[in-house]
Amino acid sequence: MKLTQTEKAPSAIGPYSQAVVVNGMVYTSGQIALLPDGSEDLLKDGVAPQTKQVLENLKAVLEASGSSMDKVIKTTIFLSCMDDFTTVNGMYAEAFGEHKPARSTVAVKTLPKNALVEIDAIAIV
Repeated sequence: MKLTQTEKAPSAIGPYSQAVVVNGMVYTSGQIALLPDGSEDLLKDGVAPQTKQVLENLKAVLEASGSSMDKVIKTTIFLSCMDDFTTVNGMYAEAFGEHKPARSTVAVKTLPKNALVEIDAIAIV
């Protein structure tokens, strides 16, 4: 088992790792729109800039784990408001291109730091 830590994505804000690699698979922790330096500036912005940063953070964690967006087999999207689904879905589709991993999207009451979107992934290394 290998724990992932990269400075290209924000550090964990609790007692967990950015990702864990085990048996040829990487399991990422949920990413919110923190900047790699931990800045919360984007958390004041709307869902589009937050989603862009979340996907960049996810990509950085996957790459640091020896994987990539095109090796993702499952994602989970958490939204604080399902009205944001169309925006997030469009940006997600652009980030993954022709690759279409399995996915769940769930509306939640609140997310860490009152973020609007959080995404985690499972991928092949």
